[in-house]
Amino acid sequence: MDKLGGASATLECMANEGPKSSFELAMERLRQKDKEASVDERPLTEEQKAAIADARQFHTAKVAELDILHQAALAGAVSHEEIERLNDNLRRDKERLTGERDRKIAQIRSKQSS
Repeated sequence: MDKLGGASATLECMANEGPKSSFELAMERLRQKDKEASVDERPLTEEQKAAIADARQFHTAKVAELDILHQAALAGAVSHEEIERLNDNLRRDKERLTGERDRKIAQIRSKQSS
């Protein structure tokens, strides 16, 4: 038995495929982890894709609205403390919106195909 075990077959197969990008290598590792964790790879339905796109578009619009309101508030700020408070509020609001978006997308992805 060789020292590499099953690795020699993998190396031989990889030599025929050519070099892979770091993205392809990362995706292979993620697929392997999913396989080990018994995660199903189920494609999204068109309805799910549309709902996810709507959630992302809503998030983008809300973030743009926050940015506009933030710029208007900054224009009226008179102290460094007020500017810092406004920046902290913007950061918190963006984090909240991102969390809501991610939860909604996860909920959409977890729904079974009808």
